[in-house]
Amino acid sequence: MRSDSTPAPQEAPRWQARNSAAFWAATGRARGHRVIRRRSYLAVAGDERAGLRILIQEPGLGPEEVAEITGLVREAAGPVDAEDPFSATDLDHLGLRSWRMPVMLRLPGAVGEPAADVARVRDSGDLWAAERAVITAFGLTRFEPHRPGELFPLALLDEPGVDVFVARIDGVVAGACVSVVHDGYGSHYWVATPSAFRSRGVGRAVMLGSLGPLAHLPVTLTASQLGRPLYESLGFTATTPSTWWASR
Repeated sequence: MRSDSTPAPQEAPRWQARNSAAFWAATGRARGHRVIRRRSYLAVAGDERAGLRILIQEPGLGPEEVAEITGLVREAAGPVDAEDPFSATDLDHLGLRSWRMPVMLRLPGAVGEPAADVARVRDSGDLWAAERAVITAFGLTRFEPHRPGELFPLALLDEPGVDVFVARIDGVVAGACVSVVHDGYGSHYWVATPSAFRSRGVGRAVMLGSLGPLAHLPVTLTASQLGRPLYESLGFTATTPSTWWASR
C-alpha cells in the first residue's frame, strides 16, 4: 500500500501483522536468533530467556500450519508468546494463557509537540536505559537480572525502519518506545513508563515524540486496556480484536 492512500479500518489487522513480523524479524536478527518465515506466520526462536515469538500473518491457519506451530511451541527453549491480529486461528490446545486487545489505527495527520524531552536513541547508553524502562514497566522478569543488550541489542539500531525513543524528566530516562516503519505503515511497540514516573505525562510525551516522524503515515498498534485511552486521545481508533497467547 502507498503511504498516500487512505487505509480502510478492516485492513489494520493485516498491516499490524506485517509490521510486527518486520519488527520481530529485525529483533531476531539483532539477537542472533533463528527467524522462521512461512506463508501464514513468522516465528523467532530464541534462548531460555527470550523464548519463542509467533506472529500469525493470515486469517485462519490450516491444520498443517497449526501443527508446525505446535511443534515449535513444544520445542521452545523458553517462554512462548503468540499473537493473531485477525483472531481467526485457535491455539487454545497449546494450554497457554490467552486474552484479546484491540488493533488500533491512526490516519496520517498533524502531531503535537511533547511536553517532555524526547529523543531518538543513538548510542548504547540510551539504549540500555530504554531497555531497563521496558523491562521494569512490563514486568519482564525473564530478563532479570538485567543484561545490557539482551532485550534491545545495539545492532537493532541498524535495522531499517526501526527506531527507539526515550523520554526524560529532569535528565533521567522516564519512558521509552519503539517505532517501526514497514511497507508504508508505522507501528509502535514497548510503549513503557516505569511506575516511578507514571501520571506525569511521560507516555503521552514519548508517543508524541515518536509519532512526529510518522505524521505522514497511517500508524497501527495493539493496545492494552490501560493504554487505550491514551492512544484514543492521540487519534487512534480501535478496529478489530487481536488474540494473544503467553506461557507466563
